[in-house]
Amino acid sequence: MKRKATLVGALIPIIILIILLTLNVILFEDTLAGPNQIALLLAAAIAGLVAHYQGLKWKKIRKKIVSTIGSAMPSILILLLIGALAGTWMASSVVPAMIYYGLDLINPRLFLFTAVVVCSIVSVATGSSWSTIATIGVALLGIGKAVGINEAIVAGAIVSGAYFGDKMSPLSDTTNLAPAMAGTDLFTHIRYMTLTTVPTMTLTLIIFLVIGFNYNFTGASIDVENVKIAIGETFNTSPLLFLVPVLLFTIIILKIPPLPALLAGVLLGAIFTIIFQPGVIHAIAGFSGNYPKAAYIAVMQSIFGDVNLITSDESVNELLSTTGMQGMLDTVWLILSAMVFGGIMESAGLLKRITQPIVKYAKSTGSLVASTVVTCIFFNTTASDQYIAIVVPGRMFRKTYKKKGYKPELLSRTLEDSGTVTSVLIPWNTGGATQARVLGVSTWSYAPYAFFNIISPLMTILFAYLNIKIRRFSDSEEDKSSNKN
Repeated sequence: MKRKATLVGALIPIIILIILLTLNVILFEDTLAGPNQIALLLAAAIAGLVAHYQGLKWKKIRKKIVSTIGSAMPSILILLLIGALAGTWMASSVVPAMIYYGLDLINPRLFLFTAVVVCSIVSVATGSSWSTIATIGVALLGIGKAVGINEAIVAGAIVSGAYFGDKMSPLSDTTNLAPAMAGTDLFTHIRYMTLTTVPTMTLTLIIFLVIGFNYNFTGASIDVENVKIAIGETFNTSPLLFLVPVLLFTIIILKIPPLPALLAGVLLGAIFTIIFQPGVIHAIAGFSGNYPKAAYIAVMQSIFGDVNLITSDESVNELLSTTGMQGMLDTVWLILSAMVFGGIMESAGLLKRITQPIVKYAKSTGSLVASTVVTCIFFNTTASDQYIAIVVPGRMFRKTYKKKGYKPELLSRTLEDSGTVTSVLIPWNTGGATQARVLGVSTWSYAPYAFFNIISPLMTILFAYLNIKIRRFSDSEEDKSSNKN
């Protein structure tokens, strides 16, 4: 006999997960290397016991786990390719060249502001926060560290800019998914989002300007000129290397799917490594002579494993190291563990049971939007995937918004302002785990400085409570809408 999920039963796995994750932060230095994965699996086991108590059969639970993991496979494959991309772009000197020339062009006081703007432009053009962070973002992090800015603050600026494009670009998958779930069209959705996104980005830029102009650069641990000398001695930093990111971004703009686009970026990096970096080839391979053999070994190593290039300046060596696909395996393990937990919770209806009271007590515009925001963040935290955090609340709230007379773009905007941008603030979410690994900065460290991502859900709630530009159906529009259904 199947029992209905109770609120207490649904909350037990969540409470246990929170306790375990808190203990991990206190007791372990690197929670991504295993502790958080085990916490998610233990919480998943508790959720499985609750599901079993409800009378749910194991086959149904397993089927949901498999389908949930399947939905995360594109993210996992992209993650592995990003690791490979970082490796070949380092070996080919694409990233070192960006750092080398960027140090001449960027004013330290304006660096954080510039990082947000540059990442915003690239992510709008490509529609991908992940690609932006893995390419331009990695180079900007190197520049920021070189001029003496705390890497957590730099990472926050990079993430802020990258996720601006992730929610505003018509090429972004989440920007297309949110209006589809809410029942509106893409460009109505984007235009309506500008009302909350423009003030959010304005505040973000002001904050980073204030930080930049008040930052103490006297504590810089790396001398800029020494960085340039060390890079110049190790790599051939020809401007021709910028063809690689230009070609990759062109491929992405042409709407080539992410996997083949990133693979093209990896191969371009490998080709440019062979053509421009014979010294690096021999350094990675560990021997001189027999260039074809050395090139094969070096390219393969840069794709799958560690690359640690030794320069004349020890402080620069950290900027020029990558871990390839191998370095992404902890994150892959984390995503798989999170999907197991999310799959069991969803199969037993535990997530839906927790969110039911939220929907029930949402009366005013402000409380309804705030409830949607909380639900999206809840799913980002528990289901660990931004797509689930858009799809499930979108389905849950669509009829409620319509019944209360709100146009669907209010829901689609709220989904983006909360579901898309907060995923990168959760360490075990696919977004947070990926960017922490790509940038080499923990999610807990950069999250307080990802101002765009923090302000976005607050701004959409503020607009709702102040009743600013809240779109409602007129009587005639409601009649037409009813006739369609």
